[in-house]
Amino acid sequence: WPRNQMDITQWNTLADQYGFIVVYPSGTGFPKRWRLPQSSSNMPQTYDDVKFLSQLIDRMQQEYNIDPQRIYVNGLSNGGGMSVALGCELSNRIAAAGSVAGAYFYPLEACRPIRPVPMIAFHGTADPIVPFEGGPSRSFELDFPYIPDWVDVLADRNGCSGEPRALPARGQVSGVEYTGCAADVVFYTINQGGHTWPGGVPLPEGITGVTSTEIDATREMWDFYQQHPLP
Repeated sequence: WPRNQMDITQWNTLADQYGFIVVYPSGTGFPKRWRLPQSSSNMPQTYDDVKFLSQLIDRMQQEYNIDPQRIYVNGLSNGGGMSVALGCELSNRIAAAGSVAGAYFYPLEACRPIRPVPMIAFHGTADPIVPFEGGPSRSFELDFPYIPDWVDVLADRNGCSGEPRALPARGQVSGVEYTGCAADVVFYTINQGGHTWPGGVPLPEGITGVTSTEIDATREMWDFYQQHPLP
């Protein structure tokens, strides 16, 4: 839900501080969701949602003085998966993408970007809804990918060739930055973290698990975005 995403992430605080525009688009259905495929054979509805979001960018450019070199996308869960799809389908428009607790069902083998898109991602090891270890969760009988392997594949597709470099640990949070990349990839693992937005407003712990306060995903994404305008 757009209002819920706004409240959880606190993007408005940074938008006011740094003078950028933030938009919270709405998916379809109940609960609200983006229509992501479970295979490359059922992509049409995903393309419809991509078209909607592309038209939203058009509308923003018509009504506001935005920098077309600095259009970024991010989301939580299903929204994180949609952010990856947009990076694949709108790589000429999306400068960089971010994802928290992403449900990654857009098939990377179907990803044919004009340019690889930089990506920053976060995932908790105790996520009860999109499991870090992959496979079905208590909420969904779906074949979620093993998250570190999925990130490795994404990094490979982004042209990364060297060993990932460990980032300084922050309590229970560890991170890696892939090296030798055509487009940078950064991945943070939140040990015992849940299906939540690190550093954001906590969700009900009994449903989603623990919200980490040791890293602020919104500020980390913003720092990453500032380093990655469109070339």
